[in-house]
Amino acid sequence: MATSPLSTFNNKLIFTGCWLTWSAVHVAIVLSRDLPWSIAITDAAVSNVLLAAICFLVSNNMRYYRPRKGRYWYLLLLCAAICGLWMLAVRYVLLELFGDEPLYVSFLETSLSVRFTIAILSTGCMALVSELWYTQEEYKETEQRSKAASELARDAELYKLRQQLQPHFLFNSLNSISALVTSRPEQARKMIQQLSDFLRGTLKKEEHQWITLEEELQHLQLYLEIEKVRFGHRLHTTISYDEATSASRIPHMLLQPVVENAIKFGLYDTTGEVTIGITATSTPEYLQITVQNPFDPETSSPRQGTGFGLSSVQRRLYLLFARNDLLSTTAEGDLFTTIVKIPH
Repeated sequence: MATSPLSTFNNKLIFTGCWLTWSAVHVAIVLSRDLPWSIAITDAAVSNVLLAAICFLVSNNMRYYRPRKGRYWYLLLLCAAICGLWMLAVRYVLLELFGDEPLYVSFLETSLSVRFTIAILSTGCMALVSELWYTQEEYKETEQRSKAASELARDAELYKLRQQLQPHFLFNSLNSISALVTSRPEQARKMIQQLSDFLRGTLKKEEHQWITLEEELQHLQLYLEIEKVRFGHRLHTTISYDEATSASRIPHMLLQPVVENAIKFGLYDTTGEVTIGITATSTPEYLQITVQNPFDPETSSPRQGTGFGLSSVQRRLYLLFARNDLLSTTAEGDLFTTIVKIPH
């Protein structure tokens, strides 16, 4: 339910100021007819207290009933009917009080049409202000509901993406363990233990969409240890960041698909040792994380082969920041670079 336009302190202050100003003018008009102060103040009080009451009535009524577009003349009829009742009530009360004052009775009778006109203008202005106010309030409520629905859909998709990451990574790891079971059973057992530690850490952080860069890199280190069991001496990693960037917050498990992509195109189609470089730097606008890996241009196609990993990172960044320029990849010579930017 929308709030009344007179529910805010500023609006109450404006209304009270206008009411007091008109009441003072009303007193001055009555005094100009050579009537005593007692009559002038009573006339102004009775008329304007009742007028304020019907303005409140009109405004409050429009919280529950507002005419459809094109039928605003209903408001005019409502205001006219209420003002007619107001005029009869004012006339009755004032005649009861000062009916024995011929000069005042004459003034009252001749001023009824002016009083009615002023009442129509006052209630009409209140109706117009209330219509604009309630329309704006409805627009805000609709916008808030739309925003809440969009955020709910966004959070649901983010949760779905996070849930997809674990099976995607788990299947790859289980395939590696399967390959090691017969040839290197000790390494397979070690990899199972490390996989258990990695998944346990993932579950602990599952409820936290954002973590610090330092926590993310520590968690990423568990994943890299698993991959080092798989690839042995061939895989080397370098991680570079400073204390200023370590406390920066990033989405949980954002870097694992990026590093997995680097390992995939750095080791699958090459022989020999490979070094994966991870560097985090901070600028006034972004936390920038750069992941670099060598690749063989003749046997791998990193631009076309990003698959689920980088596409999921791209989608998560878009859902969080509504921007498509926060993930970029370049291939120069035999070096493939992925850059992730997190706005501050």
